[in-house]
Parts: sequence; structure tokens; C-alpha cells
Amino acid sequence: MRQSEILIKPIVSEKSNRLTEKKNTYAFRVGRKANKLEIKKAVEEFYNVKVADVHTMVAPRKAKNRMTKAGYIQGSKPAYKKAYVTVAEGESIDLYGTV
Repeated sequence: MRQSEILIKPIVSEKSNRLTEKKNTYAFRVGRKANKLEIKKAVEEFYNVKVADVHTMVAPRKAKNRMTKAGYIQGSKPAYKKAYVTVAEGESIDLYGTV
């Protein structure tokens, strides 16, 4: 897999910011077929840091319903995979550097 297929985007939320401050852990949305070794290699190459640990999880799809003029519409948001990457002590990732 290519690096752009592995790392989709970083997740910036209150929970991920708290993890970054306390445990030096960063959250990323990753490709569904990416495994932990590929994720570790992609983060190390892209951000030039040493990765200590990788945890992954698949967030299940969510059903969404709405009322419109045409009637009741049912749909769903797709499932996606998240990775929590712990960086070695003393190193950090600057997620806001390119903004």
C-alpha cells in the first residue's frame, strides 16, 4: 500500500488532544486494509519520529435517518479505521505546522 492510502488524516478532537498531552499519543484515520506495521512505518517516514506503539480499532458504521419533503430517508455513515500511535519519549508530531 502507498503511504497516502495508509495515513488518511490526523484526528483532532478533545480526546486526542488529551492523549497527546498525557501519553504522547496521536490519533489518525487510516486505511481499512492497513496493518500496524504499515502504519508505524508510514508515521515514522512522514513525520520523522520514532514510534513506540500502535493501537488500532475499527469504528462501526452509523445509521442516519432524516425527514425531507420527499419523505423519510435512511442511510448510513461508513465504518472507518483509527490508529492511536504512541511516539517515543522526547519526540513530538507538529500537526498544526502546515496550517
